[in-house]
Amino acid sequence: MSEHGESIIPFNTTDLRSGEPACKAPLTDLYVDSSIKNKDKEELSDIKKPYDEPRLLQDEHKLSPFQPRPPSLPKPLGLAMGGRNSFDQKVRGRRLRNSQESLTDPGETGSSSDSLKEETSTPVSSSPLGLKNGQSLTSGRPLDLPPMETQAPFRNWSGSLSETDMSPLERYDSKERMKPSRIVLSPLQPTGTFPPLDQSVASASLRATNWIDRDCLDYSAVGRRGRSERLQRNLSDSRLFETMVSDSASVQSMKSNYSVLNPIRPRDVRNRSFLEGSVLGNGALLGAEELDRYFPERRLGLYIATWNMQGEKELPYNLDDLLLPTDTDFAQDMYVIGVQEGCPDRREWEIRLQETLGPYYVMLYAAAHGVLYLTVFVRRDLIWFCSEVEHATVTTRIISQIKTKGAVGICFTFFGTSFLFITSHFTSGDSKVYERILDYNKIMEALALPRNLPDTNPYRSTSSDVTTRFDEVFWFGDFNFRLNKARGEVEAILNQDADMSVLLQHDQLSKEMKEGSIFKGFQEAQIHFPPTYKFDIGCDVYDTTTKQRTPSYTDRILYRNRQVEDIKAVKYTSCMAIKTSDHRPVVGMFQVKLRPGRDNIPLGAGQFDRGLYLEGIKRRITRELKKREAAMKNQNNSTVCTIS
Repeated sequence: MSEHGESIIPFNTTDLRSGEPACKAPLTDLYVDSSIKNKDKEELSDIKKPYDEPRLLQDEHKLSPFQPRPPSLPKPLGLAMGGRNSFDQKVRGRRLRNSQESLTDPGETGSSSDSLKEETSTPVSSSPLGLKNGQSLTSGRPLDLPPMETQAPFRNWSGSLSETDMSPLERYDSKERMKPSRIVLSPLQPTGTFPPLDQSVASASLRATNWIDRDCLDYSAVGRRGRSERLQRNLSDSRLFETMVSDSASVQSMKSNYSVLNPIRPRDVRNRSFLEGSVLGNGALLGAEELDRYFPERRLGLYIATWNMQGEKELPYNLDDLLLPTDTDFAQDMYVIGVQEGCPDRREWEIRLQETLGPYYVMLYAAAHGVLYLTVFVRRDLIWFCSEVEHATVTTRIISQIKTKGAVGICFTFFGTSFLFITSHFTSGDSKVYERILDYNKIMEALALPRNLPDTNPYRSTSSDVTTRFDEVFWFGDFNFRLNKARGEVEAILNQDADMSVLLQHDQLSKEMKEGSIFKGFQEAQIHFPPTYKFDIGCDVYDTTTKQRTPSYTDRILYRNRQVEDIKAVKYTSCMAIKTSDHRPVVGMFQVKLRPGRDNIPLGAGQFDRGLYLEGIKRRITRELKKREAAMKNQNNSTVCTIS
């Protein structure tokens, strides 16, 4: 007996061989106040020694004596001395138990009653992880408690109520109200269906956003290389192997579905220096590797259109026949449109072009000289390979303020190939051939291009000829060269024979080119279409006015290349469907050979007219909606057939 009237029981060691305690004593005699012990011994039997909790937990689980038991804790120093520390240990033991039981009090956990449940009938598992492999929270098994030997028996739980200020009867009443229970987490229910996985973690919902659309793939590469071959080189960043997936199967799956870019090895990043010795452009931003990726055959599809609009304010309702003819299989990579005597509203004309070409193309650049308009559109996924764009203008009038005759030129570099596009309007008149030659010579000398772009072949460039400073040159427009033949004879040839070579024998431009007085070094595709000048507006009849103009090939497209066979003419014809002017538009389709570029080319940084792009797409959508509404209205008003 201690000075407080407590019974002191010697420390009981456990025999690990037999599993029985070496010294047995009733559990109710441990740490029980002598004044309460004789009154209700059975109701206070749950108050146990704190240092004997592992053994009591084993008894509660009804473990077999042959199973391994946790080692007994050493006897507290206060018990051996028989001092006041025994009362403190008793209070701390009660505090530990009350703090654990307070978690199950409905009054304490009312705000989270949906996630905590009481389970009093199911025994607690001894697994330290709580959930075994193959089990889930929906199986009804309670959450396992950690082993008691991992917790300090005399830990002070500050979250529980202080019992030192309570009398023994109050502590007994609070003990009576507290009923032990065990904490179980409620089953987790999924909020929605999970996305389906396509045999790996790289499902359709996890693929990259920069996946190239099938419609945007290069048509020349699709026929030559299969999709499976293109997808073998796709993972662009080696860090994806570390951050996204861990197993080898998932890595291979991600490698075939994530991107179409080539993987980059760390040793290449360490060792490669593209600027050093990049004579052939290998490895440069516009080099051979990048060029072969987008153009395996190194051929660019180019579409050129020239049209004298006669200054008409009313534009054609639909420009699809001009830019997107139905007799071609594929759209081109680049569109260049030159206009002479353009409409007064130049911005409206450019918006109409954007509306026709749609969202796959962006306007790279546009320039004007009076009523001469020149516009360049390029596929939006190729805009990163264009250099800065420059333009210059030349007037051929004696009075420079009158800008109806002259030329406007645009130049830029695409990969390593430099382009020059010139649209011009020469002097009109049947007999003014010499004046037109003077216009040509003035434009050749006065067109100040390029300014900042590097010359791709400086050894062949001359200061008096702007066309020698570029690899590929396209010169188109209303040259105003006529047919040296009477109108009656021209009409007779048109009515009798579909071969236009007879008419071209009397063409002024063809004659001057053969003599070398104009467009020296330029070529023209074979002409198989009728003369494009001069028609009555709105019909296919040639001039019926008092002047009786002779039908002529005034609108032409000429080209000059630095190397033989660099430019291949695919199509050369006129657009007879557009009849809002006295001229018919002339269009040409070409395949241009590309060369890799070097790192000395100033890139354009992907700049384009975004405001024009948005306005054109907005009008395109509005037009489609109006078409659908008109079709629905016609279908509702139809009286041919009624379905009830």
